[in-house]
This record gives sequence, structure tokens and C-alpha cells, in this order.
Amino acid sequence: MRPFTSTIPLEEARRRLSAAVREITRTERVSLDHAAGRVAASNVRSPIDVPPFARSAMDGYAVAAADTAGASRTSPKRLRVVERIYSGHMPRMPVSPGECSEIATGAPMPEGADAVVMVEDTAKDSEEVVAILKAATAGQNIGRRGADILEGVAVVSSGDLLTPGRVGSLAAIGAGDVDVYERPRVAVLSTGNEVAEPGRALAPGQIYDVNRFTLAAIIGAHGGVPEAHHAVHDSIDALTGALNDCRGADLLVFSGGSSVGERDLILDLVAARGEMIFHGISIKPGKPTAFALVDGRPFFGMPGNPTSCLSNAYILLLPYLRAMARLPPFRPHTLRVPLGRRIESTANRHQIYTVRVRDGVAHPAFKGSGDITSLSNADGYIEIAEEDSVVTEGTLVLVTLF
Repeated sequence: MRPFTSTIPLEEARRRLSAAVREITRTERVSLDHAAGRVAASNVRSPIDVPPFARSAMDGYAVAAADTAGASRTSPKRLRVVERIYSGHMPRMPVSPGECSEIATGAPMPEGADAVVMVEDTAKDSEEVVAILKAATAGQNIGRRGADILEGVAVVSSGDLLTPGRVGSLAAIGAGDVDVYERPRVAVLSTGNEVAEPGRALAPGQIYDVNRFTLAAIIGAHGGVPEAHHAVHDSIDALTGALNDCRGADLLVFSGGSSVGERDLILDLVAARGEMIFHGISIKPGKPTAFALVDGRPFFGMPGNPTSCLSNAYILLLPYLRAMARLPPFRPHTLRVPLGRRIESTANRHQIYTVRVRDGVAHPAFKGSGDITSLSNADGYIEIAEEDSVVTEGTLVLVTLF
């Protein structure tokens, strides 16, 4: 066995990862149907006023406010209805003194009208005459032209996350598509002679590939495009071929072969083709995690054990990928609840400990770094600082939810 030459604290690993981020620079143009969740790559200014005309904010009657002065339910003002204006249709008739137009919400205001009286404040005398039961003021119940967005105003800036609201703003100005940054392409691959593809029968000594699927799920959910590769054996030729096959990706994420066994060849190959930023973190699970630059591309060497791999993907890969994709930092939901059972932690190791939350209490869910159910049966995790060897039952703990 080859011992770790050194391990670094978790915060130092995070600092080195942050310093190594290179944001994606390629852009593409996508339709508005596929823009949500993407990051804008250019400023977008409105070519029009929104709304492009003054419009009624209520169902009612478009009037000249002066014609309604003194109107009340006991002393109504009667106006002649010259037109009915519906949404999507321009008025044909102006409103002259003593006249009004029946108008629907969102319909364009007719010339000569400067207010809208709600239908609730009117009474029909006939099809041609309406009684106004409440005086109006100029501008009442009217959405002015450009009240929402003025022509020339930026509705989206480069670097903005395209939330549903921002997508709606782009739709409001008539944009059918938008420039966005491409999603980073992430090569995902498991290594090891024992790793088999799900759906096939296991040979003696084999286990199914778990990490390729859990890693791809996280990558797809946080701004990347996972490019799955079949598992490769622990041999120089196979691993060299795998690195070469993944050269088109923006980020490489391999699992397995990052520990200190004699057959863990991938790290030797990585070091020979680039720069090892770190190998080994004072964390449990996931100590044998590595990060390097290989042929100029970032490379994560994740532990082979499924819980270690997925745990460190949440802690380290996820924030790195989001920064690379220009996405804002992930803000997971958290709960502060009492611990349901005493936990003993490994000395001098920052521990990520999975828990289930039941009836407002956090119950330990961690079984072992090789057991995927340590995570699949958990609601989230707590972090135990390396200086804390015991967390007693009843201690308030901060649970980060998955």
C-alpha cells in the first residue's frame, strides 16, 4: 500500500477548488421554451414599450373624467355608449364629450378617454346609455403605455440566471430566443475490475456501477451535461484510453482508483499529464478525493465507495460545477433539530453524517461508506467538526437537506 503523502482540511480543499474554477465561455442561442434555468450570455434591451398602448385595467367604461364630475348613486351621470372594445382589438371611435366606450380588461384605450369606471360603479339604462354612479379621476384604472417596460431598457443582463420571471420578461418584449452560456460537458466514468453495468448478470466478484448514475444525476441537476462512459479496468492502457476518450469534455469526473492501493493507477497517470492540486482530504467519508488539471482540464478523482463518492459530490463537485456553469451558489434548505442518538466521530476528521428527520428529530442514517442506502434512506446530513469527537443525544444540529 502507498500511504497518502498528505491530507488537507476541507476548507483548504474548497479554497483550492474555488481558485481553480474557469467559467464556461462558449455560448449558444436557445428558444425561450428552453431558456429557464440557463445563464444569459448577453444584455437584452426591449425594442418596444410594454404594454405598447395605454390599456384598461378593469372591465368597465372608458370615459373622459370631466364628464363624470359629481356623479353618485343618487345623482348619476348618463353617457352614450359609442363602441364596445375587446382585448386584441383597436378602438374605432373616439370618445367625445357626453360619450363613453364599453371596454374589457387589457383592451386599448380610445382617443378622448382618460379614465375607466369599473362596471360595478355603473348601471345600464339601455344598450346605448349607461349611468355612471361614481365620479372618476384622470388616469383611473388605466395602465399607461410602457408602464411595465420602456423601450431601450435592459430586461436581462449578461450573467443573469433566467428565472421564470426573467423568461416572462423576454416573452413580453417579443424575444423568441436568447443567447446563453453553454452547459459544461462533464465526462463521468467509473474505474475498477469489479464494476459491472446494471442490467447485466454479475460475474463472480463483481458489483454494479452505482457512481456513474449518482454523479450524472447531480451533474444534470446543477448545470452540467453528463457524458456517461462505460467502466474501465485498472490497467495503464485502459485508463490512458479513457482519459483520451474524455478529452472533449470540459470537466472529468472519475470514481474509484483514488485511494492508495497499488492498483490505483489513475492518479499516477493524472499526475504525469498535468498538475495534482490535492489528493486526500481530512474528511469522513471521502478521504481519498483528488482534484487535478489534466491536459488543461479539471479532473475530480472521487472515491469508489458509493456513499463517499456521492457525499463528496454534494460537498465539493456541486459547488465547483455551478461556478463553472456561472450558476449562483446552491442554497440548500436546512433545519435545526435535536439529535436522536449519540454519534461518535473519527478524531481529526471533518465528518459528513447522514440523518433521517422524523417528528422533528434527526436520527443517524449512516451505515458505511460502501452502502448507498446511507444516502438513499437519508433526508440530509450534518457536519461534525474535526475537533468534535462526540455529539450527544439531544444536541441541536443543523441538517442540510438533499
